[in-house]
Amino acid sequence: MAKVCLSLVLFFLFVFYLDIGSVESSMARPRHSRQPGARTFIEVSCQTTRYPALCIKYIARYANSSTRNEQQLAQVALTISLYKARYTRSYMLKVAKELESIKAKDYPAVRDCLQQIDDSVNQLSQSIRELHRCNPKAGITDDVFWHIDNVDTWISAALTDASSCVDAFPGRRMSKMKATIKGKVMNVAQLTSNALALFHRYAARYRSAANKKP
Repeated sequence: MAKVCLSLVLFFLFVFYLDIGSVESSMARPRHSRQPGARTFIEVSCQTTRYPALCIKYIARYANSSTRNEQQLAQVALTISLYKARYTRSYMLKVAKELESIKAKDYPAVRDCLQQIDDSVNQLSQSIRELHRCNPKAGITDDVFWHIDNVDTWISAALTDASSCVDAFPGRRMSKMKATIKGKVMNVAQLTSNALALFHRYAARYRSAANKKP
């Protein structure tokens, strides 16, 4: 009888852990656009960017199946850029503290790059907030174009700062630490470049409609 009870306990424990593993696996799995229309829209839109493969890789992973207009796509792209910029800033902050503690000669370059990435984080945050203020239902107004110009300015500034940071680490022969920083910052710059292109695609719709007005 004891053996039977033990077997039942082991069986239920096995089922319990199997269910937990299944849930964790589904939570860890990135969201993909399931509707063919959304996936096609993303792929077509990403072809207008400088790094289309990178654009499709990230947008398709994090966008949901209802992402089917230019504003939503720009918001997703900017959110991804901001997430990567924040992650890179955290990594560089840790490296900078370590270099400062040992008075390493690379510290000034890393510190300056960290400041530029910090600026990029702030500018991307501003651009996302401003993009949310663009109301498609408001029609073609001067207020809409004011928001659009602000978003354009902040994304462009974020891209300039990230690109300047990449330029601070020239050449191919460098330490593993510098190569890692350059790779992470370059990823931020490329994603921000794509976000800017997707935003321009969104803004072009308004500019085209404004030009057609009598």
